Amino acid sequence: MKRPDEVLLYVGTYNSPDSPSIYLCGLNPGDGEMRIIRGTAGIENPSYITLNGAENVLYAVSEKDDGEVSAFSVDPETKELSLLGSRRTEGGAPCYVSVSAEGDYVFVSNYSGGNVNAFPVNEDGSLGEMSSQVLHAGKGFREDRQEAPHPHSVTPARSGRRVLVCDLGIDRIVSYLYENGELAKHHEAALPDGSGPRHLAFHPSGKWLYCVNELNCTVTVFAVNEQSGELEMQRHLSTLPEQYTAGSDDTAADIHFSPCGRFLYVSNRGHDSIVLFHIDESSGLPEAMDWQSTGGRTPRNFAIAGGMLLAANQNSGNITSFTIDSENGRLIPTGNELEVPAPVCIAPLK
Repeated sequence: MKRPDEVLLYVGTYNSPDSPSIYLCGLNPGDGEMRIIRGTAGIENPSYITLNGAENVLYAVSEKDDGEVSAFSVDPETKELSLLGSRRTEGGAPCYVSVSAEGDYVFVSNYSGGNVNAFPVNEDGSLGEMSSQVLHAGKGFREDRQEAPHPHSVTPARSGRRVLVCDLGIDRIVSYLYENGELAKHHEAALPDGSGPRHLAFHPSGKWLYCVNELNCTVTVFAVNEQSGELEMQRHLSTLPEQYTAGSDDTAADIHFSPCGRFLYVSNRGHDSIVLFHIDESSGLPEAMDWQSTGGRTPRNFAIAGGMLLAANQNSGNITSFTIDSENGRLIPTGNELEVPAPVCIAPLK
């Protein structure tokens, strides 16, 4: 049962379908203590999960060779998950799932398939048959990681019926319009060779878009044309300290804004840190201010909930909590951690 003032969140992990792989957890926003409430089995490697706007359905990709996306109903009282059904993504290693602002479509990116899917949402939150699929082509600068397209995320725009796809393999952010379930290419933004665009974060104002680039550990800032939705590149910034020498294990992963929009956070794997950027309110340009160890190895994903930042450390099997200083955005370790096998995605309930 939920405790008073407890913040609830779901955690996706790498695990077999025979073991719990999605966990319902609780966070005490007073001291950062966390607990596991229950686990849900039956889905393999739910490496990315998300809730719909009403928070009564959870969607999860199954990152495997024959990819799937599943819908789970959320019990309004216990928050227990019940499988509504699954759909094949017709691609391998799906690694991101998102829901349209209207809640009528679900989008999936397939890392090793090079394809992006759209699925209509039924009245009960289950997924209908795939309505559209686009296939990316080409390759990038790095032969070891960019031998083919690798769509890594599909993010609904803040306005208009558009989604933006980060393709790590071809160094592109591709914008698609969707109407009646059909995806149609709208705009394309190129990044420097070998960047490896991974995830996006819109500034709360909607004026700027920030892309974390996995392969060269940078953030790219774009100005957003509100009418056309086109992106104008502004600047690239490193996510690592100047005095640090990056190695082959160093890759940037996730990116999120604080609710106030003054602070931007990015996770670094290898360096195993969260970098804090302060955002200039007139230009939108970030300035790196601090690096905080995540207290574990390989922080693939993190989330902001209950006034705290929670870091999912995949390779050390723990989630750590941090208080966010409201004045300067710095992260203060609470000293609390939660053991979870290979945690890779956190989806908080509001």
